[in-house]
Amino acid sequence: MKMKKLTMLVSAVALSATLSANALAKDTIALVVSTLNNPFFVSMKDGAQQEANKLGYKLVVLDSQNNPAKELANVQDLMVQNPKMLLINPTDSDAVGNAIKMANQAKIPVITLDRVATKGEVVSHIASDNRVGGKMAGDFIADKVGADAKVIQLEGIAGTSAARERGEGFKQSQEQHKFKLLGSQPADFDRTKGLNVMQNLLTAHPDVQAVFAQNDEMALGALRALQTAGKSDVIVVGFDGTADGVKAVEGGKLAATVAQRPDQIGVIGVETADKVLKGEKVATTIPVDLKLVTK
Repeated sequence: MKMKKLTMLVSAVALSATLSANALAKDTIALVVSTLNNPFFVSMKDGAQQEANKLGYKLVVLDSQNNPAKELANVQDLMVQNPKMLLINPTDSDAVGNAIKMANQAKIPVITLDRVATKGEVVSHIASDNRVGGKMAGDFIADKVGADAKVIQLEGIAGTSAARERGEGFKQSQEQHKFKLLGSQPADFDRTKGLNVMQNLLTAHPDVQAVFAQNDEMALGALRALQTAGKSDVIVVGFDGTADGVKAVEGGKLAATVAQRPDQIGVIGVETADKVLKGEKVATTIPVDLKLVTK
């Protein structure tokens, strides 16, 4: 009788241990981010982490440092860990194809965030409508400065869908309102490069009336260049709605920013991954709302 009780006790302890182990063994979702040296993508990562915690997933985050080779190496490293899903924010829409194909071969479903991939199989793409946002910025400039406005554009990283689409939307507005584009150069979504490129463009085009920067980091760099040059009457419009960008709008420094919800891109990314893993159907493209923030 004692032996039977002991056996039952051991079985109960073993079952409890198994249940505890199963509770701790969370499925892994991988998130590969183009760069964590940009507050926009930090916010996106934080949103994804928050939702992963809520839904009970382990989130592994890797930083590609804006380098396609580093991005590919990150995905290669992840293949050893065999995550259930791969969320990737591409460094370059074309170059990311090899990394996505690697995940495809390993039968790991892929979701792209903020920037599209031109190659490889992706179950869903989650992003703001960058074309709408670019046109929104151009329309605001036309409204504030007039149809004959003299404008400079600071572009993002060449090869990214975000830079291309924001530029296309801005061009639609330019053609509609007939404002004059004095110059348009890449500053790689970077604040310091935004400052340097804007200084050079200012030398060539001192009569500029407005600047559209394809993200807030470049807008803040351009703003610094204009302040240094004593040009307080030039309006600057950014894109993303980062904390620094919105603060600059509220302080009357930036005229406006086209606000994305990077945290929501991360949240919806993990939500969508959860649905895919449960066998539910998901949309191939999931839009995230934009809003023009002005003072």
